Amino acid sequence: MSTPEEETLDRQRRFANQFITAVPHAAALGMGYQDHGGDWAELAMPYADHLLADPDYGIIASGAIYTLMDSAAGFSVLLVRGAMEPYATLDLRLDYLRAPLPHATIIGRSTCYRMTRQIAFVRGIAHDGDPDRPIANMAGTFMFTAQPAEGISTAQPAAGA
Repeated sequence: MSTPEEETLDRQRRFANQFITAVPHAAALGMGYQDHGGDWAELAMPYADHLLADPDYGIIASGAIYTLMDSAAGFSVLLVRGAMEPYATLDLRLDYLRAPLPHATIIGRSTCYRMTRQIAFVRGIAHDGDPDRPIANMAGTFMFTAQPAEGISTAQPAAGA
């Protein structure tokens, strides 16, 4: 018999796999679940020829890394939120620090460090095996697009206000 903590982790792993398979471009890029905690998530994107920026060097394209980080960030937000709810990426910035190693699997780790009723704030890194040597630093904001919960005002300011 499993403990409540093990059941929660198992449910969250299944949630992660559903999240990845529900997003067609994540599946096309070969992303997979790596690990997670209460407010963070890690996804992995193994090397594949169709992800290359430069075939002569075997380096994964920055756009694929950006997509990996957007997905990891979104997953960390959903973990904190505790539900699969519609959301939109408002802003996502990646500061590339170096090129990934040739033929490397890229790991995207994101932490949702602040949550308001509608906005989530994230930060994270992309690395190729050594988190102490990141490929890129990431910061972003996400907005929930579902209807507000009962009791939350949806009133709009008056014209000219």
